[in-house]
Amino acid sequence: MATYKNLTDDQIKTLTDQGCSALDWKNIQVADGFNPVRARNTHFSGNVKIGSLSGNVAGVHGIEKTSGIYNANIHNCTIGDNSRIANVGVHIANYNIGSNVCIENVGTIQTNPNATFGNGTEVEVLNEGGGREVILFDQLSVQYAYMTCLYRYRPQLTANLNKIALDYVETVRSDQGTIADGAKISTATEIIDVNVGPAAVINAASSLVNGTILSAPDASTLIGPKVVAKDFIIAESAEVTDGAVLAHTFVGQGAQMGKQYSAENSLFFANCEAFHGEACSIFAGPYTVTHHKSTLLIAGLFSFYNAGSGTNQSNHMYKLGPVHEGKLARGTKTGSFSYMMWPCSVGPFGVVLGKHTSTFNTSEYPFSHHEARADGKCTMIPGLNLTTVGTVRDGAKWPNRDRRKGKIKRDLISFDVFSPYTVGKMIRASESLKKIYDNTDKSIEEVSVGGALVRRPILRTGQKFYRAGIHMYLTEKVFSHIEKAVEAGDISHAFANAPTAVYSQDWVDVGGQLMPHDRLFNAFEALEKAANLEECTKILNDIHAAYADDEWVWIKHAYKDVFGTDLDNATKQDIANVADEYLKARGKFLRLVVGDAEKEFDELSHSGFGQDGSPQDIDKDFTEVRGTYQDNKFVKEMQQKLADLEKTVAEFKTKLEKL
Repeated sequence: MATYKNLTDDQIKTLTDQGCSALDWKNIQVADGFNPVRARNTHFSGNVKIGSLSGNVAGVHGIEKTSGIYNANIHNCTIGDNSRIANVGVHIANYNIGSNVCIENVGTIQTNPNATFGNGTEVEVLNEGGGREVILFDQLSVQYAYMTCLYRYRPQLTANLNKIALDYVETVRSDQGTIADGAKISTATEIIDVNVGPAAVINAASSLVNGTILSAPDASTLIGPKVVAKDFIIAESAEVTDGAVLAHTFVGQGAQMGKQYSAENSLFFANCEAFHGEACSIFAGPYTVTHHKSTLLIAGLFSFYNAGSGTNQSNHMYKLGPVHEGKLARGTKTGSFSYMMWPCSVGPFGVVLGKHTSTFNTSEYPFSHHEARADGKCTMIPGLNLTTVGTVRDGAKWPNRDRRKGKIKRDLISFDVFSPYTVGKMIRASESLKKIYDNTDKSIEEVSVGGALVRRPILRTGQKFYRAGIHMYLTEKVFSHIEKAVEAGDISHAFANAPTAVYSQDWVDVGGQLMPHDRLFNAFEALEKAANLEECTKILNDIHAAYADDEWVWIKHAYKDVFGTDLDNATKQDIANVADEYLKARGKFLRLVVGDAEKEFDELSHSGFGQDGSPQDIDKDFTEVRGTYQDNKFVKEMQQKLADLEKTVAEFKTKLEKL
């Protein structure tokens, strides 16, 4: 902490000569290195402490300028070393301003008594009629919010999580705001009751009221031009720019919002992207993406989601008001002008096309294709999206697009497309489709599955899709597990369980974190007794760390159920059979994906190419723009994986024989 001293008579004279004034100079204190020459045309009131004014500091646009205080009105503030404050239209009041801060061309920056800086704001998320409110605080994670919002049938859990949140709010309540070290603020009209984190950049924002902007030197947060935000929290390495309008909204780490996006009573967690459109009361889990002007997301739960242009929903099915909710499980996509009447639920990695005016629940049928008929009823092809190029790309792109920077990553994210969560649903869906098929008279053309219509022959097709996916996942995981043991030359304990592993037949997705059902309900009991946020965080982190061990126990049980082989008693022949099944299942999957990619190069894809040219120019133009199927990077990767697969399995079996 700096040591501050009262101004000397010479320093007061210099300040006065340079147009500075004070209600009482005795209330103005300065640190060693204070240079009165660097304070001009400034009025001081209240208790003001000023650090060393020497050296230069960079502004919003990176140009270095001299530190100092110029043309400002400063009330009741502490100003750190080497900071620059210039051209303050109204005043800066009740702020602790760090070192190497640059504030220029601003209107009002003020903290009022008992400010909580957005902490404690209640967000009416998911259900506009209320009942699922989430309390904002600047350490909020997607898992914490998810459990507060979704598990209202555990009132003790909700009550304790809310108590912990409110206890935290009291720790940040203050009469003084903070603009931390290295922050840069330029051309902002008003900033009222806002805490600004280290190295944050606020450039030409219109109005920021009652909020927190978290930031760090290695995870800088940007607030850009024309942004209006009230009752908000914005996390590290996020970007909110270009006229975005936020009210009662949380923006997570690495999220991006802009281009006039409007959000109210909504939560956006890690790496979300929201541009042009509108959100009202949505719970946007990690990697929720909406880019289009005509897209309205309302009263929905999403994650790893991509909204097509014109996507919208309605929550006024009955006359009791907007009380209905929609839940789209991870990886869902909606096509252009997709519409759903809530309540609806869609299973993981589903695709929804068309205008659906009837409700449906297909949450137990992952990778399914949903399309509305002319009468608004939903038709479904279960499992159709299992082998599409998009599904494969999804699995690779999300980890590579993690924009979160810095050491702290609050949202716990499981990126796996195929997991006990999705494959468990596939197993149950396959059994369900078989049962429906066996019990449906052959004269019936289509049946209702969760409110979606499925043609009777498609019931068997869906089973085939699911069986292929189940076999691929199980054999790949078992093969990968035993491959390491064979490489090490000892398979005696290759299939052992970790002593702390937990088995549940059912898995759940808690805001992007996958876990066994029993882990979740054990966590409930612990969280209901947790005393503080640190205990809650540890409970969830421990579950996340146990993912691989829990997954392996589940795989062993599922493998026995599907293939009839108990891996704990597996022979060398059983292991060799695993390798053969893996080669067959994975090879079939890769060939189907490559086949799906080939559709991107068929004759219909050439439409519109060869503008004003001859028929021969069409193919040439297409090749110049899109390349050829044989040279496509993705296709080559898939073909190489297929070649590597055959080589890997062959080498594995050779090594296995020698043990």
